[in-house]
Amino acid sequence: MMDGMQIFENKSIGEKYYYKKHKSGLDVYLIPKDFSVKYALFSTKYGAVDNCFRLEGEKDFTKVPDGIAHYLEHKMFDNEDGTDSFEKFAAYGADANAFTTSHMTAYLFSCTSSFKENLAILLDYVTKPYFTPQTVQKEQGIIGQEIKMYEDHPGRALYHNMLECLYSDSQAKINVAGTVESISHITADLLYSCYNTFYNLSNMRLVISGDVTMDDIFSVCDEVLPVQEPKKIVRSYNAEKPQVNKTRHVAQFEIAKPMFIIGVKNTDIPTDKQEFMHMSAAASILYSLMFGSTSPFAIDLYEKGLVNGFSASFDLGEMASYGALSGECADPEQIYTMFTEYVERVKREGFTREDFEMVKRSEYADYIWKFDSTRLPNTFTFCMNDGIDFINYSDSIKSVEYEEMLPLVNKLFRDEYYCMSVVEPVKGEKNE
Repeated sequence: MMDGMQIFENKSIGEKYYYKKHKSGLDVYLIPKDFSVKYALFSTKYGAVDNCFRLEGEKDFTKVPDGIAHYLEHKMFDNEDGTDSFEKFAAYGADANAFTTSHMTAYLFSCTSSFKENLAILLDYVTKPYFTPQTVQKEQGIIGQEIKMYEDHPGRALYHNMLECLYSDSQAKINVAGTVESISHITADLLYSCYNTFYNLSNMRLVISGDVTMDDIFSVCDEVLPVQEPKKIVRSYNAEKPQVNKTRHVAQFEIAKPMFIIGVKNTDIPTDKQEFMHMSAAASILYSLMFGSTSPFAIDLYEKGLVNGFSASFDLGEMASYGALSGECADPEQIYTMFTEYVERVKREGFTREDFEMVKRSEYADYIWKFDSTRLPNTFTFCMNDGIDFINYSDSIKSVEYEEMLPLVNKLFRDEYYCMSVVEPVKGEKNE
């Protein structure tokens, strides 16, 4: 076994991963899988929420325009020699991409052959930024068009308007792409400042799955990655009040039938890792129990023909957490009333143990299924960023007890935590 390499294994589910810190400062994880596809995700813990920061030892915080993390992601594909990174990947048969979220920027590829060559391309271009004032200015028009396209998308507007309702000051509500106005203030110097802060290898992870070895990975890392002094980043996040910012947001789009998202703000975010994982599991089970496809609420909506495509989810992050119930319907306010009445009925009557056990088994099965996905590094990295040890998350699911459910309902569901975002047809258009 490679010196300094650690093996983390969950024998109850038959899964494991290897970890070793590279001399450059990069944390490297390998999830061995007998897949023909090799998948690599190279990420930095840097996203839309990180708009105010300083390095440890510095006195003043740097405040940057909203959308700059996403903007930087776009510019990372520029190479000083004029070559195209996507074309390099294509030459070795790889499918490459990148994305930015509220808390992470990631660069990835998948391939069935030439793994080491593709990994070298990935590590090389992400560690060699190149922008000029001219190329940065040119990108403003491109990203500006992307932002306008998002603004014209009813589903995206629905979601971002819900965040505006949930949060008054938190950076959690920042649109990942920013606004046309905010990106107009982005300069090459600001991009380099953000890059040099957040793309330090001590703030990054490389997660790989497939039929490869740590020796394969480290031989490429040794060749490509520079050795860097680690940096400690101090991030400044705004304080947030417990109650929602506003209860309603209604926008109009050229659609046939109204769309809605009911948001439920969660203000209790555990700082202890085990408590965090347990709450994530418990609340996810609760939301499936209350609003999943087999729940009385969902069945009632469908049997009465009130909604199309109804879904519910719960998200728990380090700085923000909420539940979301969404769908398409003729009368969103009717659904909202049914939601509040149903929650109060659940508080009075509770659940059956049989329903709880069925949902818990389903949640466990969904968790196990994720290990068969070639995109496992995505899930693995998202969980690590939120403080969740994904390979041992099964223990958190198994630890959830029936007796926890009703107290959790009373804790999570209160009137001051509710809001609703609605997208409705343009006035004068007939609903179908």
